[in-house]
Amino acid sequence: MPKPTITERDNGPLVVEGVTSMTDHRGNAIAVKPVMALCRCGKSANKPFCDGAHNDGFDGSREDVTGRDKIYTYTHDGTTVHFSKLLCSHAGECVRRSVAMFNPKRRPWVMLENGTKAQIEEIVQACPSGALRISEEGSEPHHLYGDGVEIRVEKNGAYWVKEADLENPKPMQGATEKKFVLCRCGRSSNKPYCDGTHYEESWREND
Repeated sequence: MPKPTITERDNGPLVVEGVTSMTDHRGNAIAVKPVMALCRCGKSANKPFCDGAHNDGFDGSREDVTGRDKIYTYTHDGTTVHFSKLLCSHAGECVRRSVAMFNPKRRPWVMLENGTKAQIEEIVQACPSGALRISEEGSEPHHLYGDGVEIRVEKNGAYWVKEADLENPKPMQGATEKKFVLCRCGRSSNKPYCDGTHYEESWREND
């Protein structure tokens, strides 16, 4: 089976072809079609689908985010977690699984010594954006992947995508094509990718 494809329309929706599974944040199935247009301006009255609201002046361009494309590392007992701040969508899967290890209200916000290696691996695998990678002494940083639907619509957040080809992807350090998150609030500076702006600005999909 060919992989689903996602095409970013200029100042318009995300055109998705070949997706066979899409759910809401609770895991409820959303009916899919062979070709769908998903809203990314944040203003559609028919979310997650596009209703043409982007025609009211939506700017889908990407800003220069070079200065934010950095990797931070945290090491304990031979295990290193590599964190790409630019890729992070603030989904909070790491915090939900272990606030002892991952706590954005603390500095440093990652303290691997407060958990086990198995917990670290579970958290890296659960990260929907690919912002977290793992490595051992002498090995290269790598992502961990789990099974799941091809697109999950996060409540008041991004599209979580797995195993889909994004047309004309814009590479960033630590990014992977096997899982990534796409903006649907229309405010990310790193479009089409989510950069967590929806969280910082308290965007609500029903506003």
